[in-house]
Amino acid sequence: MSIRCVNKTVEPTVLFVSALLAATVLLPHAAFGLAAAAPQSAPPTSTRAIYLPLVTRQTASPTPTPTPTATPSSGALVQPGDLVYQGAFRLPDDAVRPRTLEYGGNAMTFNPAGDPAGANDGFPGSLFITGHDRMPYGELPDGSQVAEINIPPPIQSSNLNDLNQAAFLQGFHNVAAGFFVGLDEIPRIGMQYLDVPATGPKIHLAWGQHLQPEPPDASHAWFEPNLATPNLRGTWFIGDQSAYSINGYMLEIPASWANQYANGRYLGTGRFRDGGWSGMGPALFAYRPWTDDLGTPASSGTHLQETTLLLYDKSTNTNNIERSLNGYQHPDEWEGGAWITTNAGKSAVLFAGTKGTGTKYWYGYVNPAGPEHPCVDQALVGQMTTCRLANGTPCPTEDLTECPGHTSNRGWWSTRFDAQFIFYDPADLARVAAGQMQAWAPQPYASLDMDAHLYLNPAGIEPEMLGTGDQRRYRIGDVAYDRSHGLVYVLELFADGAKPVVHVWRIQ
Repeated sequence: MSIRCVNKTVEPTVLFVSALLAATVLLPHAAFGLAAAAPQSAPPTSTRAIYLPLVTRQTASPTPTPTPTATPSSGALVQPGDLVYQGAFRLPDDAVRPRTLEYGGNAMTFNPAGDPAGANDGFPGSLFITGHDRMPYGELPDGSQVAEINIPPPIQSSNLNDLNQAAFLQGFHNVAAGFFVGLDEIPRIGMQYLDVPATGPKIHLAWGQHLQPEPPDASHAWFEPNLATPNLRGTWFIGDQSAYSINGYMLEIPASWANQYANGRYLGTGRFRDGGWSGMGPALFAYRPWTDDLGTPASSGTHLQETTLLLYDKSTNTNNIERSLNGYQHPDEWEGGAWITTNAGKSAVLFAGTKGTGTKYWYGYVNPAGPEHPCVDQALVGQMTTCRLANGTPCPTEDLTECPGHTSNRGWWSTRFDAQFIFYDPADLARVAAGQMQAWAPQPYASLDMDAHLYLNPAGIEPEMLGTGDQRRYRIGDVAYDRSHGLVYVLELFADGAKPVVHVWRIQ
């Protein structure tokens, strides 16, 4: 999950007005008695700690498996009808920020070893989840702490008060204290629990922010599931990939697939950055941060070897909507993913997010005259394509005006958004890994709309930031997956006041 900021000073670049393409939304905390955002004159980036060595590279992986030359074949695929909705549950309350889940839920991962008593109710394991995000300029430098919760049985009800509420198994801990210093201006975070013989159980961490510094900071690490003694190790780069493409979500790649197609790289990491800076669709890379069969972590600053599995062209490379996700729009949001395998032999790579599905999308504001009318940022007209039709072509000239009386935050808007799962064939990603398909060529074979199950901000939190009705943004946060039981956990943001709720689907 990411909440966008507004009115930040950025350095000029050759990317014409790319810094202005940020989905710029102010997070007005005053409604919860929190401090206001920093003024425009505040510096764009805090002083950052330096971790050495900075340019080492991991040159080999233990017992690598050669990439196959045979064409991978599609197996049985998970279909939208295989996902059966189970219901939702509420998250626990704790204290004031940063030890709260209000404005939290940036990252989440499933722990199969957590809460053994949960097996009695059919929902074993636990979830690690991040709380209230860090904030810049010293306002909340210890935000984005991690807690562990149990998983109560989900309930299907339109009334939040009917839902079961999770309880803390481990309270909030600042697991990244002293790390990722300065990356606190709208953090982008991913987590993935992984237990392999080489390392034992670890929680792998990806970290970035909305506007990445140049040169980029290292983005990945791991820490221990015992949050009181996290012993964070890292930090690492993912090859020489753009920071906008790697630090928004994480997933576990099944070992058999990773051994065959990705040189034993069991961790998937990626990010979608609105405006297409990350690539015009979700990105995914496979990596592994340990250097030998003993699980020795790579040295801090290492550029880890990666296998590219999915990467669409970037809007900073082309002004056209091309080599992109089918139906792509710049306001899209892909915030979580899972690599699904089932006992019946089906598989899919699933991403979840809030998809722009309107007839037009633009950079600017919500138009008070109605969602069907664009309201572009007039200052950018003539400098960039500020408005497009759904097919990617520019809007007619009459749409290129800034409407009077707008009150929303500036950013990317569409005439309509929908919460969606999209499904990819793992065989297509294997073809990319084998060099048989371009990284921008895979397309989803199916999608599933989630909106019928969502609460859609019943408390009316932050309407200028989130939008309302068809133009409600930031509906979906991160995804966690219980492979053994076929359970998909999805965060719905701002569903319980400023807190998320967790929705659950079971895969048949």
